[in-house]
Amino acid sequence: MNVPPSLVRLVDQLARLPGIGQKTAHRLAFHILREDPAYAHTLARALEDVKANIRFCQRCFGYAEDELCPVCRDPSRDTGQLCVVEQPDNVFVLERAGVFKGRYHVLMGAISPLDGIGPGQLKIQELENRLAGENIQEVILATNPSMEGEATALHLARLLAGRGVNLTRLARGMPMGGNLEFTDDVTLFQAFSHRQTFGGE
Repeated sequence: MNVPPSLVRLVDQLARLPGIGQKTAHRLAFHILREDPAYAHTLARALEDVKANIRFCQRCFGYAEDELCPVCRDPSRDTGQLCVVEQPDNVFVLERAGVFKGRYHVLMGAISPLDGIGPGQLKIQELENRLAGENIQEVILATNPSMEGEATALHLARLLAGRGVNLTRLARGMPMGGNLEFTDDVTLFQAFSHRQTFGGE
């Protein structure tokens, strides 16, 4: 079957996106073709802009267009609560659910010895610096309920013990091996509402 090369290239690039197979990539490509040319230009500009303008927040390491992300700049956020997550994507999941009104700290990963990722590769020192410099009363460990996430939470619990902050962990209800990115809003609400004290030995 002969297909125009430009269409093949578009399908190939769309198929590289997570969760997009060849059939979905074809459907998306044909949708773009059917739309007004202005839509394709707007889409292309949006892709270029996000790659050119998005950086990491200098305080929490979430996604930002300026020095600080919108959450860190928001004076209405509860500065006494700090939610620790693994990846910047997790911030968007929690913000979409609307269950948390404090601030975030992104570790940029989780402890995974098999992948050569130890505490030194994560933003843990930066977390300690924030605890020393900000008036934080509660640290909520919202790492993923996976082996790596649990290992990271346990390491942080041991590290932060005795720092004078209330250390909590998201309540169970999130499936083991699951991912914040794919957790529904109701489950997230229950997890935040029933979070429990978490401490290392």
